[in-house]
Amino acid sequence: MPDEPTAPADLSYEQARDELVDVVRRLETGGTGLEEALALWERGEALADRCRQWLDGARARLDAVQGEDPTG
Repeated sequence: MPDEPTAPADLSYEQARDELVDVVRRLETGGTGLEEALALWERGEALADRCRQWLDGARARLDAVQGEDPTG
C-alpha cells in the first residue's frame, strides 16, 4: 500500500513548490486517466494554496518589519 502524501499544511514552502512543479509536469505530460488527472489537479490546487499562504506570511512579516520605527 503506497504511503499517503503529506498534507499540504505540513509542507515547507520549498516542498510544496517542488511537488507542485511535479504535479504540473505530470498533468502536462498526459497519459493519466481521468481519475488520476482530477486527483493531481486537486493536489495541485492544495499545494498552490499552501505556497500562497507561505508567501502571504512572508509578505506580512516584511511589511511588519518595514513598518517598525528603528529609532524605537
